[in-house]
Amino acid sequence: MADIVPASERDPRIRTEFVDANGLRFEVDKCGEGDRLAICLHGFPEHSYSWRYQLPVLADLGYQVWAPNLRGYGNSSKPDGVGAYAIETLMEDVAQLIDASGCSETIMLAHDWGAVIAWYFAMRQIRPLEHLVICNVPHPQSMSQGFNLEQLKKSWYIFFFQIPSLPEKLFGRNEAAAMRDVMRNSSSDPGQFPDEVCEVYRRNAAQPGALTAMVNYYRALVRGGGAKRQRDLGFPIIETPTLMVWGEDDVALTKETTYGTENFVRDLTIRYLPKVSHWVQQEQPEAVNAMMSAFLQGRPVPEFRWHAELHDPVEAA
Repeated sequence: MADIVPASERDPRIRTEFVDANGLRFEVDKCGEGDRLAICLHGFPEHSYSWRYQLPVLADLGYQVWAPNLRGYGNSSKPDGVGAYAIETLMEDVAQLIDASGCSETIMLAHDWGAVIAWYFAMRQIRPLEHLVICNVPHPQSMSQGFNLEQLKKSWYIFFFQIPSLPEKLFGRNEAAAMRDVMRNSSSDPGQFPDEVCEVYRRNAAQPGALTAMVNYYRALVRGGGAKRQRDLGFPIIETPTLMVWGEDDVALTKETTYGTENFVRDLTIRYLPKVSHWVQQEQPEAVNAMMSAFLQGRPVPEFRWHAELHDPVEAA
């Protein structure tokens, strides 16, 4: 079994265990104890490691925190075929992980592809959620309404990923060397992604079958018809109190795709982080943790202000 995150990069407060759910085996980073579950869903091309700054904070708030490597990632199972990555199947993975925790209450935090799953999970009320925290992925309906020429240009990679075999061949060269710098090169603060962090994501992508699995998420949503199936079901109002945290310097998504989200979420709080990239919870963990903690505790959620060389979260008025 591959040691994707070396001991030198592991927080001693976080333990890694395996959980069986939905017929697969999931590698799960865990922190804390208790009857309230905080489940953290990573994105592409990430790993549960992307939540390393949030797990101890959530544990200190009294949650039992689980950050699973989603199917196809880390040392979790990597089933074959585009159909194995249908959005409905991904939601069932999460539902059964929640069930396996045995907790009586659940909050969900999600970034990128994890947030795609989370939006639909909350809409379809697959399992009850007390709170929802979304990082840098728009609600699917506001995404549709905000889709313009600029967004079309930013979405080039989604169309590229529909080509059979080619994306994984290109990204997989030299032991997935190209994946080493994806985050650093698209970050507003490359210093947050030193070589040892980038190596985690390269090793993650270099696992046999990993790149195909990662790209199959996009193929299943577009070419597999998952997006159409979900559109046909409609977009009921999300009743779960929701915090959206948005890094404005997102290379893949425009800020405009977030506009109108309040029309689809009953109780919505949005915090925009200027000069912060798509990788918001890794690039600005202190700010995100402050916002997340305040939201979960029912306190005013801090705003984010940029001060020349210092960017601090400050309490909302």
